[in-house]
Amino acid sequence: MRTKVEWAGVMALAATVLTALLSAQGSGAAASDLIPILTEQKPAVEFVSRPMVQALPAEDGAEETDGTDISPDADSLQELVSQQSMPDDMSNEMRCLAGAIYFEARGETLEGRLAVGRVIVNRSKSGRFPTSYCGVVYQPSQFSFVRGRSMPSVREGSMSWREAVAVAQIADEGSWKSPAKGALFFHATRVSPNWRLTRLARVDNHVFYR
Repeated sequence: MRTKVEWAGVMALAATVLTALLSAQGSGAAASDLIPILTEQKPAVEFVSRPMVQALPAEDGAEETDGTDISPDADSLQELVSQQSMPDDMSNEMRCLAGAIYFEARGETLEGRLAVGRVIVNRSKSGRFPTSYCGVVYQPSQFSFVRGRSMPSVREGSMSWREAVAVAQIADEGSWKSPAKGALFFHATRVSPNWRLTRLARVDNHVFYR
């Protein structure tokens, strides 16, 4: 079925042909003389071909950041730790995180302590474990230093505790990348549990898995 635009084009062409025929009869011209007139007619509507552009889908496989989106104003983890201040009133959540770092990795490098802290942070965000730091730390049969729902006493005036608090703050903020990025599990190197997990790294005296 033709559109109004198409019919307008047909009518215009017919009028042109009729005019040419009448003129040809009046002047005695042959029918072949009409060919240039007919071929020179332009269509009533011109269609311009344009390329179709479709946005490409986002690339899959973006690198996992492990929560480390903050660019720290420090050249080393040691420098970043030294920039942290002891809070006047530490929340229970941060105390649980710092306590786990203190008891699990005291005496190890800062990188080793950060890796332990990030496991607790990662667990709380994974959907597979409790959603709070204290919930992760006090989950039954997860951390050997936990007795029931309590931790041993902490020497809060020691350098080890101050560093544990600083590392906990860095782990919580995600301001320095863990050497075992994305880890959810770890064990001491002195044991071999034969876990069917993806091994990520060994850092000091712990082996980390996802």
